[in-house]
Parts: sequence; structure tokens; C-alpha cells
Amino acid sequence: MNVGDELPGLSVRVTREQLVRYAGASLDFNPIHWNERFAAEVGLPNVIAHGMLTMALAGRVVSDWLGDPGRIVEYGARFTRPVVVPDDGEGALVEFTAKVAEVHDDDTARIDITATFDGRTVLGKAQVVVRT
Repeated sequence: MNVGDELPGLSVRVTREQLVRYAGASLDFNPIHWNERFAAEVGLPNVIAHGMLTMALAGRVVSDWLGDPGRIVEYGARFTRPVVVPDDGEGALVEFTAKVAEVHDDDTARIDITATFDGRTVLGKAQVVVRT
């Protein structure tokens, strides 16, 4: 593992069905994730994906590359923009890329993830510390 190594990218379509499944698994039934009328009332353009779902999908770039999610030591991100999920059967295309940013003497490394939707970044400071 070397600084600058790029991980294989990942493209994921987030659908309304996924939002329902994630809501059930996480017990996050906030209506901004399923009710268009409520989303509009609070100023959103439409229903949006759960931030933690987006973060989990982003983490797949690293765990898939490592082959062992147990090597992930730490993971954090900030939610900078929502992923708007239309009810069109196709959903929202979210693209993830990642790069090794630092390699440490303690056999760990930091990997930075970029997550984009509709050409704009949706996660800020998405960083994963892994065992090398």
C-alpha cells in the first residue's frame, strides 16, 4: 500500500426500495426519507437518502478493496449535501472513488473517499484508517 494508490471506483444506484429497507434495518423512519410531501414542507427537493446509508455505501469502496472489513480501524465523514432519490424506478446514481492518502509507521494507512451525486460531492472529509 503506497500513498497515491487509487482504489477501484464504485457506482451505486440508490432506490426508494433501498431507502425502505435501510429505514427498517436502522429504525430511522424520518419522513424525509420516504414522504415527498413532508420533504417538500421542510425545504428539500424530494425524498433524500439516509446519510448513514450513503456513508455505508462509501465504505464499501475500501472494504471491497481490502477484502476484509475487519481491517477497518476507524471511519468518519461529514454529510455535506443530500442524495435526492427520485421515484422513477432508477433512483440516484452515487459514485465513489478512494485514494491512499497516508501510510503510517504503525502499520496503518488513511484512505480518503470521494462520494459524488449529480456531479457534486455529498460527503466531506470521508476518511478511513485501515490496517495495512
